[in-house]
Amino acid sequence: MNEVSVVREGWLHKRGEYIKTWRPRYFILKSDGSFIGYKEKPEVSSDHSLPPLNNFSVAECQLMKTERPKPNTFVIRCLQWTSVIERTFHVDSNEEREEWMRSIQAVANSLKSQQQDEEPMEIKFGSPSDSSGTEEMEIAVSKSRTKVTMSDFDYLKLLGKGTFGKVILVKEKATGMYYAMKILRKEVIIAKDEVAHTVTESRVLQNTRHPFLTTLKYAFQTHDRLCFVMEYANGGELFFHLSRDRVFTEDRARFYGAEIVSALEYLHSRNVVYRDLKLENLMLDKDGHIKITDFGLCKEGITDGATMKTFCGTPEYLAPEVLEDNDYGRAVDWWGLGVVMYEMMCGRLPFYNQDHERLFELILMEEIRFPKNLAPEAKALLAGLLKKDPKQSRRTANISTLSPACRPTNTSTFK
Repeated sequence: MNEVSVVREGWLHKRGEYIKTWRPRYFILKSDGSFIGYKEKPEVSSDHSLPPLNNFSVAECQLMKTERPKPNTFVIRCLQWTSVIERTFHVDSNEEREEWMRSIQAVANSLKSQQQDEEPMEIKFGSPSDSSGTEEMEIAVSKSRTKVTMSDFDYLKLLGKGTFGKVILVKEKATGMYYAMKILRKEVIIAKDEVAHTVTESRVLQNTRHPFLTTLKYAFQTHDRLCFVMEYANGGELFFHLSRDRVFTEDRARFYGAEIVSALEYLHSRNVVYRDLKLENLMLDKDGHIKITDFGLCKEGITDGATMKTFCGTPEYLAPEVLEDNDYGRAVDWWGLGVVMYEMMCGRLPFYNQDHERLFELILMEEIRFPKNLAPEAKALLAGLLKKDPKQSRRTANISTLSPACRPTNTSTFK
């Protein structure tokens, strides 16, 4: 393995992604593609005591020169997960810009050359070239290690369809039990660079057992498909119920909120941050209890106080610290809870604009507003969850306020 070295370092002006102001940052470009920005110049480039404000990779990036909105500007465009992102910088002279761009391009070219020279990493999906098309391989999921194949199920109806595959309601022949089978196409997962997300979802599903999280029953694969057999939450999407009812009673919203809190606390206790809480990822089971689905954006190994950097999630649900280019922690899940509970109690999003740039400004700057008829206790709950500053303990607010709702409740009144 090549030793990582500093290729270039110096001051740049970086433009904010959402609040379009220019900020001075001291950037260090390393031979492994790391492009790290600091508010102040570190005493030495290897000083890890000073937390970085920016941390990008220039691997497989594109570079563009422009004289707008300022002279001597350059843009780095790269792929982050499945999204193309751009980072904009400017310097004092054309010569300085050329030097930075040459250095960045040289690192990107070197990384590409190294990648071509290395043996490709094996992804144990089974062989796509297997012409038989019938061999299924078990993915280790449970202690029972029951091996199942496509032929063990009756396929009843399509529940949903997307870029990567589809979800089908199935009936297990041996037991008569109904499940939701998520079928993903391997070639699309690889082409869309979704392998990491898929592996994360599989691992989280395998390693978690909680009444308000979707349970994985089986996982297996064919030569060209990954199949996840999960419990079928036949109570429908919470989004559908809220669309029909327009707004939930405060008791009903608190009940759902308490169950979501229980699930998030469980994930956090296992050092998993969910990162994608939204109405569309909340289902109801046959008894009216919450089932959280879709674990592709989860981040594992995040202890209390640890942080993440990746910009991900759904725009309307993003926490301010994610938008500000800062590291963020578990508090993003409590912000997401605040947004979904606001939707349940108020019948709309707390911040919304079709223009994402304006939406992000609202999330960062706008004070939260409440309907006049909302009870003071509900306002206090939502205000606590939707604090702009994550250091002001959104978690304390939601746990203390929701704890009474954790008592047994008759869910039939909510259907």
